[in-house]
Amino acid sequence: MHDVPVEAKRGSIFDRNGNELAASISVDSAYAFPTQIKEEDRRQTADKIAAALSMDPEEVFKKLNQKVGFVWLKRRIDHESAQRLRELKLTGVELVEESKRFYRQDSLAAHVLGFAGDDNQGLIGLESVYDQDLKGSSGRIVIEKDAVGRNIPEAMHKYIPPEQGNNLVLTIDQNIQFFVERELDRIVETHQPKLAVIIVMDPKTGEILAMGNRPTFAPDDWKQYPQSIWDHNPSIWYNYEPGSTFKIITAASALEEGAVRPSDRFYDPGFYKIADRTIRCWFAGGHGSQSFEEVCQNSCNPGFITVGLRLGKDKFYKYINAFGLTQKTGISLPGEELGIQIPEKETTDLNIATMSIGQSIAVTPIQLITAASAVANGGVLLKPQLVKAVTSPDGKVVKQFKPEQVRKVISENTANTLMSLLTSVVQKGSGRNAFVDGYGAAGKTGTAQVVGPGGYVSGKYVSSFMGYAPADDPQISVLVMVAEPTGSDYFGSQVAAPAFKAVAQDTLRYLKVPERPQVEKPQMPFTAEQPIEKVSVPNVENFPAEDAQAVLKNAGFAVQSGGTGAIVGSQVPKPGVQVTAGSTVILQLRPLAEGEESEPTVPDLKGLTIKEAGGILERLGLHINPSGTGFAVQQQPAPGSRAAKGTTINVQFNEDLVRALRD
Repeated sequence: MHDVPVEAKRGSIFDRNGNELAASISVDSAYAFPTQIKEEDRRQTADKIAAALSMDPEEVFKKLNQKVGFVWLKRRIDHESAQRLRELKLTGVELVEESKRFYRQDSLAAHVLGFAGDDNQGLIGLESVYDQDLKGSSGRIVIEKDAVGRNIPEAMHKYIPPEQGNNLVLTIDQNIQFFVERELDRIVETHQPKLAVIIVMDPKTGEILAMGNRPTFAPDDWKQYPQSIWDHNPSIWYNYEPGSTFKIITAASALEEGAVRPSDRFYDPGFYKIADRTIRCWFAGGHGSQSFEEVCQNSCNPGFITVGLRLGKDKFYKYINAFGLTQKTGISLPGEELGIQIPEKETTDLNIATMSIGQSIAVTPIQLITAASAVANGGVLLKPQLVKAVTSPDGKVVKQFKPEQVRKVISENTANTLMSLLTSVVQKGSGRNAFVDGYGAAGKTGTAQVVGPGGYVSGKYVSSFMGYAPADDPQISVLVMVAEPTGSDYFGSQVAAPAFKAVAQDTLRYLKVPERPQVEKPQMPFTAEQPIEKVSVPNVENFPAEDAQAVLKNAGFAVQSGGTGAIVGSQVPKPGVQVTAGSTVILQLRPLAEGEESEPTVPDLKGLTIKEAGGILERLGLHINPSGTGFAVQQQPAPGSRAAKGTTINVQFNEDLVRALRD
């Protein structure tokens, strides 16, 4: 006997409400028993088959002349072709029922569903992960042979039908997925990003209600798309610096450890200096004196850096681990990537400062929404879930998947406090464009630069919003992440927050969540996290050229140099001129003037740290005598005067005074 396998019909994939998303429809496949077709009849038979199935007659003739007992002629043929062949009633030619995968909603949730290959095998997505459940048991066409395995011209053959596979019931809701796909299309039309992701989760169960990506593809025609589009699911694969959305994690950690309270006061001068870096606040001149609640509303970088440094490395990493950001979430999709963190033992205070505001750490969208959803669930981290059940063809439950608690990350009291702070972000702060009419919302905007070889890539950003609604009892968590939007709008408040609002509004109404008539709208929309509009150009005249370039670049300026020599003779724009952040400063270099080798010109040290000022003076052959701490505000001898090498320059440093100067 010789067996020819016949594929089983794959089970269907349903959304949580029983809507069929993927199905296998019955189609006919044509096959032949060459030994049953007389040699003198094969040419005529081949011509008839070719005409019925729209095939090349020579190709069919070669198949019929093979020295085998069985050969496939054409698989998964259309109904009309099958009917034409059936009516011919050719000896040794038959049809068998197989199945063809069909995705009922075109590209809806394409990366989640995946697709199946020509041989009934799941290749990506849930089709791949649950292939053993879906594919069923193959049938057989049994062909009789003689004792030594030779084909028998008039052999008996038997058809043993396959057994259909089981079905999947997902946590996805088809209607919420439609809302997500609609907003993704709007984002693409308006901003033409490199990538875009929207994920909707039930924070109380960890169930994914929708997961969409752009670019996307149609699973029915996956071969027509570049592999780069369907091979990776950006929701679980794309690593990015989250920017200010990560401040949710910073705040949760610090509140839990008692490193900050909502009423604690902070002073924002518009920047924070640490090590050799100046990290700016987005708001020109800083926010001044503010509570931590206002720090959250304003998405104030200096405030969050202060909080992160108070928390410290050991405790910060404790919560990065606890929130699951150092592990994969374990979502039931193939190809999940791990976020990227600096090894704890190598982490510096500068790293803690930048991590506090969502830089120097990378996450995937699924990691971030999973971690952030714990805040809306009383501090409990849940495993993200995509499949509710596996059911038999007749609808009986074979396997059931229930919400899975990973760990308790923060206390319920901390979670409630943070939800209140995040509600004020939407009500009064940078998240106002995400406010959901009738429900309110809580959340955080984010605008982060894209990391490339050698550092951040100029002009490329990731815009995002991580939010919850309703504000007083979140039924959904939503992450909108847009990578590299084009055009003038790139802030999270401009690009991502409106998409959050639209998805949340329609989802809550669809779920029939009662509106909160007492919720007041924000008084005005939020325009954007604006960059520093005007900044003062530092005075780097008489600096060594390398030091001047370092000071300017650290302050966020581009630098061009002209002339020859090792000292800055002049600069354009002039010192103290107010210009747009990121402007170019042109340095005119000069050689040492007569006598300057032994008596260098004293540079203006105002605004520099002790380390920076001391380094510059040392390279000029001068010494520093510092008093106080913070930043340089006064010096003697005065800038521009000559001082013999070896002279000590007295420099006064004062943190409070420099704040007044910088305002």
